[in-house]
Amino acid sequence: MASPKPFLPKAFPPPEFPPRRPKLFARMPPAVFPVLMGSLGLGLALRRALPALGVEPGLAELVLGLAVGIYLFALLAYVTKLARRPAVLLEDLRILPGRAGLAAASLSLLLTAAALVPYAPTVAHVLLSIGLGLHAALALLILRLFFAAPVEAREITPVWHLHFVGFIIGGLVATPLGLTGLSTALLYGTIPVALAIWAASAVQLWRRIPPAPLRPLLAIHLAPASLFATVAAGLGLTGFAQICAGMAGLIALALLISARWLTVTGFSALWGAFTFPLAALCSALFALHMDITATVLLIFALGLIPFVLIKVMQAWAKGSLAAKTNAAEA
Repeated sequence: MASPKPFLPKAFPPPEFPPRRPKLFARMPPAVFPVLMGSLGLGLALRRALPALGVEPGLAELVLGLAVGIYLFALLAYVTKLARRPAVLLEDLRILPGRAGLAAASLSLLLTAAALVPYAPTVAHVLLSIGLGLHAALALLILRLFFAAPVEAREITPVWHLHFVGFIIGGLVATPLGLTGLSTALLYGTIPVALAIWAASAVQLWRRIPPAPLRPLLAIHLAPASLFATVAAGLGLTGFAQICAGMAGLIALALLISARWLTVTGFSALWGAFTFPLAALCSALFALHMDITATVLLIFALGLIPFVLIKVMQAWAKGSLAAKTNAAEA
């Protein structure tokens, strides 16, 4: 009888020494962009708030300048990563934090255009065109990946508002540039999409409680209603803007009541999802001259958004953000 073969443990390659260091920005995490989007939104909210409160607008422009600067740095970092290996884009789009982050990155270009309208309207117009084009291309990529995925993996999430309703941010740029036709088209074109996503999300929420780490994403539902109110107010559709603001108020109240449930797992990069919707609600209320309520919310935003920004930027600098959000490496 032949003796059994001796057990041989599987051989693994020895660890690299010294450890391999990734190239600069090779694993830049897209998850940094949602809070940068919120920072730009905070600056735009302050631009509306300070004149309404009789305060010099210099602070708002300072915040906007800082927010634009940090965003452009992060955008340059991601473009550097993309230039090294373009296929990394599809890898980032296959994970939820990557999809949310890249959508926020392209939408932040539209917010940057809104910040530049008083200073360089021509540049703002160019950025509006580029931003809408980039976001449309990104939305098509998202749809392609969605339909290529197995049926059981296809799921509508609140992040879909960023992908397919986020175009409405272009209205914040188009209206002050005199492109009211474009603003109107963006408004009426995105409302049905938002309604469909709200309905699908409500059905999903009824059937299944979302995992605790993903619950902060539910705050994104607040952003479309707030943006619809702001754009409609800019177009002179005051009655419709008030309806949208009322809807935003109901969503905000539901989020406030559920705050402990939403944040049960503690801080994570997904808290960036709280930032822009809150800033957008502040802007909407100031646009409709609801200054007292807007000011209370703005004070809260001035505490929350910088807190999340600092925490996320620290995590990016330490490298933990890329690891925790599974960012692809170029």
